[in-house]
Amino acid sequence: MLTGVRIIVLGGDARQLEVIQKCAELDAMVSVVGFDKLEHSIPGIEHQELEDDVFASADVLVLPVVGCDDEGKVSTSFSDRPIFLKKEHVAALPEHCIVFTGMAKPFLRDLCRENGLRLVEVLDRDDIALYNSIPTAEGAIAMAIRETDFTIHGSECIVLGLGRTGFTMAKTLQGLGANVRVGIRRGEDAARAAIMGWKPFVTTDLAVNTGEVDLLFNTIPTMIITAQILSKMPQKAVIIDLASAPGGCDFRYAEKRGIKALLAPGLPGIVAPKTAGGIIADVLIRLLLEEQNAREVEQ
Repeated sequence: MLTGVRIIVLGGDARQLEVIQKCAELDAMVSVVGFDKLEHSIPGIEHQELEDDVFASADVLVLPVVGCDDEGKVSTSFSDRPIFLKKEHVAALPEHCIVFTGMAKPFLRDLCRENGLRLVEVLDRDDIALYNSIPTAEGAIAMAIRETDFTIHGSECIVLGLGRTGFTMAKTLQGLGANVRVGIRRGEDAARAAIMGWKPFVTTDLAVNTGEVDLLFNTIPTMIITAQILSKMPQKAVIIDLASAPGGCDFRYAEKRGIKALLAPGLPGIVAPKTAGGIIADVLIRLLLEEQNAREVEQ
């Protein structure tokens, strides 16, 4: 239980609703800022204005998955009023307060460092990334079905990168009956791909592997699908770039060639916000319970 733990949730989207709900169910004292347009009320929470005294009693500050920008602006889907996290807000947080976000920009990192606050970026965690790879793959499949006039079964698919998202993407495509090739950069990934029944090739040979491709899914966050590569791809091909913005595709040249190329970062929060929010909530709660147990042992 999180009895006595005061949690401030500042802005966010539907994923934060799962965090709020689960923390409230565990008896935490949850205050929310930037949720004045909620269609349905959540029992056991308190709506607050953005003032210094809200932060002064916080044990935990939960920010959106994207944190805030370099001006401190916090995104919110449930308020028409802009929200800015200011230096004085962070300075008002107690030293023991933990700041949770998905990924932090330098503005937030600097503020936490200057005030001696622990910052937890949950998207850096392997467990979050592994769980998130499932809605990412499902969302990418949904996009592929919507953007094509052929079945995935029997199609020629390439997945670039065999990290957590790439592995789940390739496995999902294989389950749908696609012929899967994977672009890899490390020798050990070739063995993993071969064991799974996929055809591996090194990404430096991408140009000679795209001549008959129907669907290409990229997870590598560097420019890899260059104009040179695109010039050798069939116009029927569809590219779904899952890497973080700006992606790894020359979108300008793809459009010029008439190849459909779509940038699709952040799919978990778009296609499955309840699941994605539940994943974040479970990790946050587990970390807080571990903190509680550690303090009890010390005492």
